[in-house]
Amino acid sequence: MDKNTKNTKSNVTDVTLSDKKEKFLKQLSENLGNVSESCKALNISRQTFYRWKESDEQFKEKCDNVPEELLDLAENALLTEIKDPQSKGHTTAYIFYLKTKGKIRGYTEKQEVELVKPFNRIDLEDA
Repeated sequence: MDKNTKNTKSNVTDVTLSDKKEKFLKQLSENLGNVSESCKALNISRQTFYRWKESDEQFKEKCDNVPEELLDLAENALLTEIKDPQSKGHTTAYIFYLKTKGKIRGYTEKQEVELVKPFNRIDLEDA
């Protein structure tokens, strides 16, 4: 009987942890990806958040998806602004956000080059 009680407690703990993670994900989205504010709202440490993220791949994927949701929000706001020039939006703020966070989607004014091997190994004479 003692063994069954332990299993029940473990299941309850798992459900509670899962609930906490879901609440955190909701809070993270509401706080626009701000981890510190989300942790404060749920009274957990940042270390707990990073431990969850490291040990739970599904949780990590959901956390990593929040910035994508914000990019979608900024893109949609900008497109709405473009469609309705009479709106009182903040076009400059949308553009700033997209240029800094939306580089992967092509929102940039300059071309960035990433070196894949150390500079001292690049033979410039072959180029």
